[in-house]
Amino acid sequence: MPPATYDGQGPTPASVWQAATGLAITDVILDWPPDLFALTHVILERSQAYRFALTPGGQLVWPPGQRITWSDSVLAAGREWSGRIAAEGRAPDLLLDAWSILSERAHAPLERLATGSDPRLGEAVLTLHAVADEACAGLGGGLDASDGQGCTYRARGRELLARTGSLARIPPHRIRVLPKSRTPPNGTSLGSLSRYVGAQRSEVDVRWHNLPVRRRGSDPWAEHVNFLLLPWPLRVRESDFRPVEGSVQHLANEPFGLFEFTPSEPLDLDLIERILVAAREEVDNVDSVVLPESAVDERDVPGLEALLDRHGVAVLHTGVRQHATEPGRPAGNWVHTGVNPSLQKGESVPGPTGEAWFHIRQNKHNRWLLDEKQIYQYHLGGALHPHIRWWESMEVPRRSLSVIQFGEPTLTTLVCEDLAQNDGVAEVVRSVGPTVVMTPLLDGPQLPSRWAARYASVFADHPGSAVLTVTSHGMAQRSRPNGREASPIVALWKDPVRGAREIPLEPGAQAVLLTACAARTIRRTRDGRLPIENGIDFFDVGVHQVRAASAGSGSSSSQVQTRPPPPLGIEEVTILTSWAEALAEALVSAPECLEAVLTDARTGYPSVEQRAPNESGWPGFIDRYEQTLSSPPHPGLG
Repeated sequence: MPPATYDGQGPTPASVWQAATGLAITDVILDWPPDLFALTHVILERSQAYRFALTPGGQLVWPPGQRITWSDSVLAAGREWSGRIAAEGRAPDLLLDAWSILSERAHAPLERLATGSDPRLGEAVLTLHAVADEACAGLGGGLDASDGQGCTYRARGRELLARTGSLARIPPHRIRVLPKSRTPPNGTSLGSLSRYVGAQRSEVDVRWHNLPVRRRGSDPWAEHVNFLLLPWPLRVRESDFRPVEGSVQHLANEPFGLFEFTPSEPLDLDLIERILVAAREEVDNVDSVVLPESAVDERDVPGLEALLDRHGVAVLHTGVRQHATEPGRPAGNWVHTGVNPSLQKGESVPGPTGEAWFHIRQNKHNRWLLDEKQIYQYHLGGALHPHIRWWESMEVPRRSLSVIQFGEPTLTTLVCEDLAQNDGVAEVVRSVGPTVVMTPLLDGPQLPSRWAARYASVFADHPGSAVLTVTSHGMAQRSRPNGREASPIVALWKDPVRGAREIPLEPGAQAVLLTACAARTIRRTRDGRLPIENGIDFFDVGVHQVRAASAGSGSSSSQVQTRPPPPLGIEEVTILTSWAEALAEALVSAPECLEAVLTDARTGYPSVEQRAPNESGWPGFIDRYEQTLSSPPHPGLG
């Protein structure tokens, strides 16, 4: 649909919104803060009027009045609005006054906003953007305290996010509103104007998972995570790289072919068990086990999870390689995240749960190219001819990103080459600002001078995420360019607090234990609001070399049996967690709201398309699982 014009003078707020979403600017947008945030984002993005919040220009003076007064007013309006949505109460006056100005000028030339010649419109749009952002606090974290008001609205928003990958009721393929885990310390982009949410117009499909893995009864700000890094395979042979038969093609002067990485060193579960025994002599519990790209054959995942289950490990992050399912079809390459159904860490291990783990898959999107320089660097000339450009044989799936919320912190994974690509996935990562970006690699040593560290710096600087890269010890040892000595650096941790830290695997060790602690951090915006200390950062405080114990734990290592699937899927657990958080919020701050929260949990919340004009909503979630909820407590949901 071509954008409408105003007296032939170009686009208008209404026309750019209609072009972006197919919707009109109507009062129904005020029913849902993320929708209003999306609207103001589109208008500010197209007009570039956000720059007036960063530096004076045109006739617009910003912020209006005293900064502290305006900031306090916006904060109060956002909280008041979020508390009235479920009750369908009247919106705050600050919001309604600004909305009336935007509604009156919806068909005015956007150029007036772009040049700052209509200061009332500019002030209204920037104020609406800030109020909507404040009203989104708690939809993905960042809520300091609650009086119980708005807990149902926040649960609805988190359910919508789990179902569609967006907080807005607008179709996600048009615009997607996502929570922000942290805000960058500086920047002059539109994204620097918001504290709690960001908007993206991207082809990347985003899945948001909320799995509250944490220590029982602990302060979330004092959380720490014990990462056990297994830089496997510990040895990589030249023969582990194999050309795909018949794949070499000679195009002009640049022949290319396909290769597969098939390590001959099997996954040694006995050694992993002895490593876990040794690691637990150093720390109370191993929370997360991390392996590099392609470290585990997909057929070995169930056995590995069963072993980790017996030792109380909460989370597994591992690169997975897949055998081609049929001739001529490339295999898959992804990061597998397995989450223990106990959803608990830091406890003594009474015994395995015996249940299947929750699984999340993050695909790799960019193939590895082994050129002549790299073939010499890794000494692979006997397997792959140096004068041929060798592409990794893997399917290239549609771009997607999984964000996992572990209570307050968030984590996302990028596989090897994906870290270096400045594409739609990277844009979403910068918008969300995950607490940790984990990157499993099949690469050389993780030195600050090499490519992975340079690209990790991008996310560590903006938005300020901690980045952990992990490679195979075998690949680090094979990397000897120009006759240099092999390096033992198998991982690199980079965070905005302490900068980069090399993590070696010392002689005689088979694993590294990395302890990362959490601390409060400030959420800033560049629109004039005062900073608030309700974010969270991770920084590493300890590195311990792990040498396997002489014997395992003595627990049974019988053959892994097929386990039934979890009683709830990963999306359903996220939705259940969303409403459980609302119930806990009401129980502590507003017990009189408990029945209303349970009632709303049975109704769901419709999208813009369903509400205008169709008022029907989704089937309720709680209705489908009342029997599950009323049964004896599930060990992972208690």
